[in-house]
Amino acid sequence: MKKLSIIVPAYNEEEVIELFYKKLKEVIDKITEKYEYEIIFVDDGSKDNTLDKLKKLRENDKNINIISFSRNFGKEAGMYAGLKNAKGDMVVILDADLQHDPENIPQMIKYIEEGYDTVTTIRNRKGESKVKSWFSNMFYRIMAGNKEIELKKGSQDFRMMTRQVVQAILDLKEYNRFSKGIFSWVGFKTKYIEVENKKRAAGKTKWNFMKLFRYAVDGITSFSVTPLKIATISGSIISILSLIFAIQIVIQTLMMGKDVPGYASTIISVLFMGGIQLITIGILSEYVGKIYLEIKGRPQYIIKEKIDE
Repeated sequence: MKKLSIIVPAYNEEEVIELFYKKLKEVIDKITEKYEYEIIFVDDGSKDNTLDKLKKLRENDKNINIISFSRNFGKEAGMYAGLKNAKGDMVVILDADLQHDPENIPQMIKYIEEGYDTVTTIRNRKGESKVKSWFSNMFYRIMAGNKEIELKKGSQDFRMMTRQVVQAILDLKEYNRFSKGIFSWVGFKTKYIEVENKKRAAGKTKWNFMKLFRYAVDGITSFSVTPLKIATISGSIISILSLIFAIQIVIQTLMMGKDVPGYASTIISVLFMGGIQLITIGILSEYVGKIYLEIKGRPQYIIKEKIDE
């Protein structure tokens, strides 16, 4: 029998983890005639009772494996740890908050059996705020400038992969991991399925605007040099406009003897140029910072406790 590995990163999910397992188990029971399974819960340094509840669930289901981090390392580290420890012929990643509906798993298995290497979910954005949708669209437009990867709008981490795809992902040893980009970069035959945009079943979201913005910046700088190109183009345009303005002032002074006061315009120009320079330095700092983290070679995560026997 083939084996299905189910990876579930979890951080402070005590309010929903039992309900999630119940829903997931209902789906698993429908496929156990054809597939063995393992559920790998990655406790990302939770500060509540998530780990204790996972241990209680394991008392009744020895197919549950638990990896507990020494602190919160982030979802990217959680997914990476799950992939490294997964033993299945097929591997699926989904969140514990039930925004990723386990009911989609049988359909994903069906497409894998048909010959696809990856099945990726795309959520529609019904009910999402216009501001959030606008920033999301801007992110995908910027990422579209990178021809090495193809990120579909609304694509999620909720996806199923074959063992070959998982191994290709694990072969990439970079520290700054943006999994959506990595999943796309490795290629393989991919099937996209649209799913409903669901709310959390319980608990509070761990994502706020600043975290989402930071995540978007990490994604852009990990897989695209578009910000550097924008900085270069902006600098070139401003330099040309400045040169034209300087020539205009010289001509006015020599030909018409006109003394240009220009105090306000000078201040505005200085402030504008200063702002552009700081933005450019900030963009460069993002890339230099990533190089710095890569060179240090620190581990993606530290395991405090592992229960898989």
